[in-house]
Amino acid sequence: MSIAPLSHSAPAQGNPTRIMIVDDSAVIRGMIGRWLTEAGGFEVVATASNGRMAVDAAARSKPDIILLDIEMPEIDGLAALPLILKAHPASKVIVISTLTQRNAEISLKCLSLGAVDYLAKPESARAAGAAADFRRDLVEKLRALGAPRVRPARVLAPVPSPSTPAPLQNTRRPGSAKPQCLLIGSSTGGPRAVERVLLDMKPALASIPVLIVQHMPAMFTAVFAEHLHSLLGMPAREAREGDAVIPGTILVAPGGRHMGVVSSGGKATIRLNDGPPENFCRPAVDVLFREAAAVFGASALAVVLTGMGSDGTHGARHLAKAGATVIAQDEATSIVWGMPGSVVKAGLAHDILPLESIGRSLKGLISGSSK
Repeated sequence: MSIAPLSHSAPAQGNPTRIMIVDDSAVIRGMIGRWLTEAGGFEVVATASNGRMAVDAAARSKPDIILLDIEMPEIDGLAALPLILKAHPASKVIVISTLTQRNAEISLKCLSLGAVDYLAKPESARAAGAAADFRRDLVEKLRALGAPRVRPARVLAPVPSPSTPAPLQNTRRPGSAKPQCLLIGSSTGGPRAVERVLLDMKPALASIPVLIVQHMPAMFTAVFAEHLHSLLGMPAREAREGDAVIPGTILVAPGGRHMGVVSSGGKATIRLNDGPPENFCRPAVDVLFREAAAVFGASALAVVLTGMGSDGTHGARHLAKAGATVIAQDEATSIVWGMPGSVVKAGLAHDILPLESIGRSLKGLISGSSK
């Protein structure tokens, strides 16, 4: 399972982030409420034990963030989600569920319906540290999503904003080499952003291999890859050791394993490993970027999309030194501007683009035409 980046920031100042907890377990509701009170910076404004109650509570209490369980009586999380967002569109919804194939599929469906993120609930049979990991991940996600935004973070449709940063003065010009591999790194809010970018790139996808590191637990990554296959109508799957990196194929790093690239006999192949987390993440974007820089050099093309933390920045430095092109999503269209913001602040982004412009820009770079 990928581990969320851990920051040591103090509790948010000013008004607390308003939270609603929706779960059919009174134990879970009480436990999460206690954690948030102890963490500081949060106010639990409502709880609900099923989806029907959640719709009414969302309209009445107007929470900033809603924690939504999937498996509940009367109306489950999947059915309740669009009703909740209709009742209070400004809410950001995090889906929480146990790690099963079915729940992974439902969680990704929830993301397509407007949820901003998901979090795997620990099971009683798991290791004793699972609850502590869940608590840490939950608090960090809520802190990131509760931070002041340029505009409502749930909406991924681009809106021009005067606060969108311009490229830094020390930003390098993209290399002239024709791209031979597209690398994508993302985390919180990433699945929907990745979908948008790839859809906007068609039909250029047929001429380049695509390697994706999306911070997700094991099982979720396979479901995500299958979803991309159905959405795009082209080969997309979870990567396996030794897979050939060939045009027209999308490979997603498996949850819980790092994905890199090696060159053998002039051909690039996938390398998976169980090394320690980097940036508290496994898979880590840095691993893919670093190894791809060594294999593809200036012909690598990389994109850093919405996500918590700074994963991808060190790898982007390797890519920039090799002459590769790095694009970062802008703040206004990012659910969380941690990963792309870190790349921008390090002066490693050749372009800082709103989500709706990234696919078109990539298509132009791959085809050799103007953006």
